[in-house]
Amino acid sequence: MDLKKEYFVHESSYVDKNVSIGNNTKIWYFCHIQQDVIIGDNCSFGQNVNIANNVKIGDGCRVQNNVSIYEGVELGNNVFCGPSMVFTNDLTPRADFPKGSVGYLKTFVDDGASIGANATVVCGHNIGKRAMIAAGAVVTKDVKSHALVAGVPARQIGWVCKCGERLGTSMKCSKCKKEYVETETGLEEK
Repeated sequence: MDLKKEYFVHESSYVDKNVSIGNNTKIWYFCHIQQDVIIGDNCSFGQNVNIANNVKIGDGCRVQNNVSIYEGVELGNNVFCGPSMVFTNDLTPRADFPKGSVGYLKTFVDDGASIGANATVVCGHNIGKRAMIAAGAVVTKDVKSHALVAGVPARQIGWVCKCGERLGTSMKCSKCKKEYVETETGLEEK
């Protein structure tokens, strides 16, 4: 059995020491993957992506151009990060009073969630499974599974199916016909 991993890193990108990159992952132009990062299989990182120390990224993630994933952020499987969206990791940053990693708040983005272009996710908040964050939204609190949020600050404006289609009041997808029931943490498929 061949244990060698097969992945692509463009020659203009930098990968620091002690980084694990999964099979079939592609890292494109001008990216920097810092030390102690774990990246799953079948991921894609667009131009000018920075992944900070100790970040974990699941399988099948798509990170578009100009995204920085800072220490304290973790992505589940099949997460989509739109172009130039922003994560933070410090609620009260000061250039002359750096906290270091012990002061960073954790942010977890669960499986299948999508974050639109130019959205901001303020640290210390979690995004549920299959949630959808609209372009330009500013997330300042936890987002439930399958919730559709938009605005500044982001507010829930509906629900979305696993396939991404907006759900109506019947909670049945008009496209793929999946049905959902509302729970305390969001939606679950029937």
